[in-house]
Amino acid sequence: MKLYSYFRSSAAYRARIALNLKGLPYEYLPVHLVRDGGEQHAPAYRSVAPEGLVPVLVDGDTTVHQSLAIIEYLDETHPQPPLLPAGAAARAAVRAIALDIACDIHPLCNTRVLKYLGAHCGLDKHGSEDWIRHWISTGFAALETRLAHDPARGAFCHGDAPTLADIMLVPQVFNARRFGIDMGRFPTIAAIDARCAELAAFADAAPAKQPDAE
Repeated sequence: MKLYSYFRSSAAYRARIALNLKGLPYEYLPVHLVRDGGEQHAPAYRSVAPEGLVPVLVDGDTTVHQSLAIIEYLDETHPQPPLLPAGAAARAAVRAIALDIACDIHPLCNTRVLKYLGAHCGLDKHGSEDWIRHWISTGFAALETRLAHDPARGAFCHGDAPTLADIMLVPQVFNARRFGIDMGRFPTIAAIDARCAELAAFADAAPAKQPDAE
C-alpha cells in the first residue's frame, strides 16, 4: 500500500492510525501542503487526487481518497481488529462521533478555509488562530458532554478498544493543543487521548514521528 500524506494533516493522521491499528505496512509518500505554494497543486499529484487533498491510499489497482472512506475500506478489507463495534446502534454511535469531528469541526479549520479567510476576508494570523480555537472549542464542548454522560464509554470513546471514533478524535486533539486550547476544559476527551497515546499504533502515527516532520 501507498499513502500520500502530510505530517501535520489531521486527515492523513487518521489514515496512519488506522493502518497501524491493522498492522499494515505502507509506503509513505509526502505531499507538502505549504512549501512552494503547496505540492498538492502540482499536476502529478492532481492526476492522483483531482481535489488536491490528502490523504490518498493506493492499494494495488484501488485508489481511495477521504480519510473516512480509507478507514472503512481498510476495515472491510482487513477485518481484524475491527474499527467499528458490533450492533447497528453501537456502530451508528461511533460513526456519529466520527462525523462530529469530520463534518462539524475539521472543515472549518483546514488550510483551504484559513487561506481564503486571509486572502478574501482580511483575517490575519491572530484572527485565524482565534477562529480555529473557537470552532474546535465549540465542537469539543458538545463532544465532552456527550462522552462524559455516555454509558457506553470505556477506556476509549466506545468501550475498551479503539474504534473509528478514537481515530478521529486524537488528531483533532493534536490540533487543539497546537493552537493553545486548554484541554483541562475537556477532561473526558483528554483522558481518552492519553489512553490512545499509550498504544503504539497511535504514538507511531503522530506528526512528529513522520519522515516529513519539520
